Amino acid sequence: MIRILGIETSCDETAAAVVADGRQILSSIVASQVDLHARYGGVFPEVASRAHVETIYPIIRDAMEAAFLGWDDLDAVAVTRGPGLVGSLLVGVNAAKGLALGRQLPLIGINHLEAHLYSAWLMEDAEALTFPLLGLIVSGGHTELVLMTDHGAYQRLGGTIDDAAGEAFDKVARLLGLSYPGGPAIDQAARNGDAAAFRFPRAWLDDSYDFSFSGLKTAVMRQVDRLAGQPTGLPVADLAASFQEAVVDVLVTKTARAAEAFDVTGAIVAGGVSANRALRASIRDKVSRPVYIPPLELCTDNAAMIAACGFWRFQAGQRDGLEMDVDPSLPLV
Repeated sequence: MIRILGIETSCDETAAAVVADGRQILSSIVASQVDLHARYGGVFPEVASRAHVETIYPIIRDAMEAAFLGWDDLDAVAVTRGPGLVGSLLVGVNAAKGLALGRQLPLIGINHLEAHLYSAWLMEDAEALTFPLLGLIVSGGHTELVLMTDHGAYQRLGGTIDDAAGEAFDKVARLLGLSYPGGPAIDQAARNGDAAAFRFPRAWLDDSYDFSFSGLKTAVMRQVDRLAGQPTGLPVADLAASFQEAVVDVLVTKTARAAEAFDVTGAIVAGGVSANRALRASIRDKVSRPVYIPPLELCTDNAAMIAACGFWRFQAGQRDGLEMDVDPSLPLV
């Protein structure tokens, strides 16, 4: 049995986890900073990095205790080295380096986006996963569609050219006076709304697999301006539902088309936005191949996915030296 300690500090969650053989979660501890950043309507980088400094070692200690393991029971330390906020990444990477040096453990740097895909290998039905797979990664700052032909082997099919889906949710939530983070707030508001109330634009981009949500955000802003001052107030629920419908329509349509074009055995949907209720329902309904969406606790940033990805990297022989540095713009492909 190979046990990997995972450490995740790419943005505003401080997380540590221990995973065995890339499949079994022995522990997973996450300290969220949502309350710290809510007043700013988004993540404040300096606040995030200071919070990581305060919590990183207690979180690692808690993860080890919850797994009932000692340091000699570990086989390696895996840590997010990018993409993400540079200050936040440095906290996690430096903590991992200290542990690797002090305990003489292999160090494995992990791409945060790749790790989101590996959250699928932590699901109960992960044994059904066979290549080639399609991966839709929809997180706060990234929207990527990739073809996964083997462990660690990727072909980028498309990605965001401006606002990612998660960024669009946060920005529209602010326009509608909803709380941060915007994804859950819009998802909740949309439950009481009419998705057909407003016909917002979809950016198909000449049938490519790229994504653009900046124009959609602008269309919502203009609609809000037109409706401002009405005696009845903004129809927040209808606006939220109509906006959400437009985002989901584009994500699902392009994913379904790619699944057919590349004849994949299944599709993985991962990242924070994959927790969205409408997206989960629509993509399962319209993609003709099996769809794997992790449980909610594995959709948002966590260290179990870092450890799971670390296992496969460890198996492939990856070992990073103490000179490894963070890369805030680290691409998956």
